[in-house]
Amino acid sequence: MIARREISAPAAFRALLNSGEFLVSPGVYDGYSARLVEAAGFKSACTSGAAIANAILGVEDLGMMGLNENVNHCRQLARSIAIPLTCDADNGYGNPMNVHYTVQMFEEAGVAGVNLEDQVSPKRCGHMPGKEVVSKEEMVKKIEAACLARRDDDFVIIARTDALAVEGIDATLERIRAYVAAGADAIFPDAVKTEDQIARVVEAAGGKPVSINMGFGIRPRPTTPLIPLPRLKELGVRRISLPRMLPAAAIKAMQEALSVMRGVMETGIPADRSDLLVGIDEIWNLMGFPAMQALEKQLLTTDHYETKYKATAKAS
Repeated sequence: MIARREISAPAAFRALLNSGEFLVSPGVYDGYSARLVEAAGFKSACTSGAAIANAILGVEDLGMMGLNENVNHCRQLARSIAIPLTCDADNGYGNPMNVHYTVQMFEEAGVAGVNLEDQVSPKRCGHMPGKEVVSKEEMVKKIEAACLARRDDDFVIIARTDALAVEGIDATLERIRAYVAAGADAIFPDAVKTEDQIARVVEAAGGKPVSINMGFGIRPRPTTPLIPLPRLKELGVRRISLPRMLPAAAIKAMQEALSVMRGVMETGIPADRSDLLVGIDEIWNLMGFPAMQALEKQLLTTDHYETKYKATAKAS
């Protein structure tokens, strides 16, 4: 069912950013992950371009996913939850003209805002080696194009820079100041390595919200270290994203369940592992079946509804 919102997704997300509250946005990539984030009480979610490319195409995040594949998938995610969803628009799929169209597409999809990064095409995951960035001047034009394209001023343009790994901290800070001047609503420096870098980014952002990618969130990785949330808030960070946490958790759980099933195949002995799997009622509740059933009762004729469910009860 389509999620109902009291206000638009862009307005809701901008209000969260402006509230001063420290935001934690888990990365989602399918209906299960999106619904779970909302059910767990998080106030916003984000997509990971890498996770979507991995999940729907089965390829690494090396710029293989196209605009329509990304937007169409994000549209379905946004409509399934009431909390605001920001999406990864990669590098805008081309020059400033492409960015203009890309932003319109994402806004029409019902999302709250987009990340736009300053990588060249084809881009790659921000934590991979071999990244390249466009000139500061070109990215400024892309941000200007994004701001011009949006129909709702609340739609959030998050300027992501991958320049730290390519040009170093000083050039990155110059870019951030230029991106803010161009109209970016928030700044997202990817693959930051130290608290000092974060503090300098926050200063360069000049009061604009800074979002930090904390990756897996609950396990370390070679790039951005695990930093306590109170410390990040103390440094002036307004939001963190966790793009890899749920995909990694799902992979781990699926590996374990598949391993158990292989054992069942080898031994012929059934395994009852309710510790590894949720039940069907939990899946139905997560995906909103009780609400759908209530809607059926409202919209179908009484005879049709009663016949449908009496037949099911009789068969069971």
